[in-house]
Amino acid sequence: MPILRLAYIALFLIALLAVFQLWSQVGGQSHLDLMPWYLKLVLGTGSAFAIVKASAAALSNKNAWNNATLRWCGILLILLIGCGLASYYVHVYGEDEGDEDDQDTVNSALVMPAAAPALPATFSAAAPAAQIRARKPATRSITRWDNLLI
Repeated sequence: MPILRLAYIALFLIALLAVFQLWSQVGGQSHLDLMPWYLKLVLGTGSAFAIVKASAAALSNKNAWNNATLRWCGILLILLIGCGLASYYVHVYGEDEGDEDDQDTVNSALVMPAAAPALPATFSAAAPAAQIRARKPATRSITRWDNLLI
């Protein structure tokens, strides 16, 4: 019996990892991050517990699909539907306030025109091209969208 208990403990831990991995992949990690901790605790551990109880019920009887196994699978299905509804609720009504400040500032690389170069006494065609290549682009931070007049 102690080995069977150890197996159920290992199954619970694996099921707990599997439930949260499935929940983050299907429901979205950002929605799971915004969800209150008590919902994740109840729904996640409840689902892992239902998986262990369904497995124990399947092993306790000669037939794997008996009434107890079906009952725990139904409870698991209800809990997983609850996980989906909680993710949907957070998707609709949850607010992510962390990224709004970053959208106001835009960094832009602009080429600032230099003052008109004075022409040398003897004009050569290679001199302006060398001066144009020597210019470096200036960067400036644009903090408002109305300043973006290009």
